[in-house]
Amino acid sequence: MISVQNLSLRYGKRVLFEDVNIKFTEGNCYGIIGANGAGKSTFMKILSGEIDPTTGKVEISKDMRMSVLKQNHYEYDEMTVLETVMRGNTKLFEIMSAKDALYAKEDFTEEDGLKAGELEGIFAEMDGWNAESDAATLLSSLGIKENLHYKLLKELDGNQKVRVLLAQALFGNPDILLLDEPTNDLDLQAIAWLENFLADYDKIVLVVSHDRHFLDTVCTHVADIDFGKINIFTGNYSFWYESSQLLLKQRSDQNKKAEDKIAELKEFIARFSANASKSKQATSRKKALDKIKIEDMTASNRKYPAILFNNQVREAGDQILEVDGLTKISSAEVFFKNIKFDLKRGQKIAIVSENSLATTAFYKILMGEDSDFQGTFKWGVTVTPTYLPNDNSEFFEGKQENLVDWLRQFSEEKDETFIRGFLGRMLFSGEETLKKCSVLSGGEKMRCMLSRMMMLKGNVLCMDEPTNHLDLESITALNNGMKDFKGTILFTTRDHELAQTVADRILEITPNGLIDREMSFDEYLADVRVNTLKTELYGK
Repeated sequence: MISVQNLSLRYGKRVLFEDVNIKFTEGNCYGIIGANGAGKSTFMKILSGEIDPTTGKVEISKDMRMSVLKQNHYEYDEMTVLETVMRGNTKLFEIMSAKDALYAKEDFTEEDGLKAGELEGIFAEMDGWNAESDAATLLSSLGIKENLHYKLLKELDGNQKVRVLLAQALFGNPDILLLDEPTNDLDLQAIAWLENFLADYDKIVLVVSHDRHFLDTVCTHVADIDFGKINIFTGNYSFWYESSQLLLKQRSDQNKKAEDKIAELKEFIARFSANASKSKQATSRKKALDKIKIEDMTASNRKYPAILFNNQVREAGDQILEVDGLTKISSAEVFFKNIKFDLKRGQKIAIVSENSLATTAFYKILMGEDSDFQGTFKWGVTVTPTYLPNDNSEFFEGKQENLVDWLRQFSEEKDETFIRGFLGRMLFSGEETLKKCSVLSGGEKMRCMLSRMMMLKGNVLCMDEPTNHLDLESITALNNGMKDFKGTILFTTRDHELAQTVADRILEITPNGLIDREMSFDEYLADVRVNTLKTELYGK
């Protein structure tokens, strides 16, 4: 068990946490949620001992081993991949090293033999003889092929390093597992493996993630950081979100009778408990939900931006986009070739690829930013496409305008009151609207880019990784805005929930052709025919 008692953290006048008293118990996975800047990562660092609180303490049950997903990608550069993973179990690695050092001595004494025997016993008890094979299995499950296991970590690229450090955190079945954004840079197969691993894990897990599908799959509880407090709620992220929205609606409806409110809440819990059967943790989660007391449920104070795209400059006609023989070859590789398809009005298409450079190249061609390609494409005469690029740096670097002036350039309405009102709906208020563009955070820049997109009133939206840098509240608002949009959308995302709830057609671009399916994202992933076709196209 982890016990947090009277914990506070202050930086000068800024109070991040105040009088936090919570417990994390064995067998549960806790999703740590909160707006950007609320202190999610800081709280994890306090639990791991990396940061000392201003007041209070963290107590961990005796003999519990904690493992943390490391954020320093260079710490183990001079070590092999396998050694890096095995160092995740510090005690086991120290015993291995001490044992090897003894056997390497030229003047091996009787005393050394006794010590080595003692270490061998502890080593066997810790299942040390299987350590290397267990580490190799973890690496392979996360997409690190066997030919990389004996390379130095510095020889791997950034995405591969992230996976090695994740394997390190998981190695040796720690009693407490702290994971800060573990799905970053993982592909769908690796994320699915990690979801299954954590759903079956019977120790204490705390995880920070902006991936709602991941949180829904692995979490039994949500720890919500809001206004300096941390409150724990039973259920996964969707349960927390839907229940908090229901309670917020009830709170704003002063005329609704108390007994009606209670009945509505009971019906909601019963409905969600039934849906819990979809999870690998169904039994424990359903038991937990059944114990929820209505009086323990509280509405969230979290604010959500208003992301609405339906104010189109005009409605598009039936002819949206025709693509014929589109081919893009860089100096190093073939991104795609001979792509051919038509778009229908109102379709919402997820563009996917194993190569993110290929999807970005695809959007740049369609938006007229890249002329080095073969084949043709033609937008309909009534189409006004708007583009949200993966890299928005050109819109902000070196810009000295404040937010009001920056957004005004994309608006037909130039009145400052209108612009400020619009920024307010995107959670920029007061003096924040006078910030210079060049000093904005990644999340603030993305909210500005979404504001720009709404201002341009396009009837076809092209969005390359629109959830980058956004917090859960903004991602949820974006998800709802895309679902409600009446026009056509082409989008690429690593957010499973966004793809599943928005897309009605999947286009996967490959080096050798196109996979085109009118179905949901989950249906696409489960489609055996698609997997067979991918094998033929990729030649794997």
